[in-house]
Amino acid sequence: MEVVNTIGRRKTSIARVYLTPGKGEITVNQRNVKEYFASDILQTIVNQPFSVVSALGSYDVKANVAGGGTTGQAEALRMAIARALCGVNAEYRPALKKEGFLTRDPRMVERKKYGRRKARRRFQFSKR
Repeated sequence: MEVVNTIGRRKTSIARVYLTPGKGEITVNQRNVKEYFASDILQTIVNQPFSVVSALGSYDVKANVAGGGTTGQAEALRMAIARALCGVNAEYRPALKKEGFLTRDPRMVERKKYGRRKARRRFQFSKR
């Protein structure tokens, strides 16, 4: 079995994943996943695709993650892992699609407009 290479995105985060058959070790930016994502919730988010297809501990993941914050990075990594699992076995696709792991979340930060304080927030109006 060769290496499966995929990309996942969320907000401004990009995750590149290399999936190989192995013992279930997840490495993010040359660090262990438990070290990189200290929160248990973020670790759960990363492992969700494996638990959906009941493949926990059967694939090694080597990931490069850049941009955004920790939550965006974890969700980008989840998407990349789900795409890689589809590349390994096409039978995983319906279960992952049903959970929404293959859908790119399009929500991005709206840009600030001139003459406004933020994207939509206006300056305080003074009648007098």
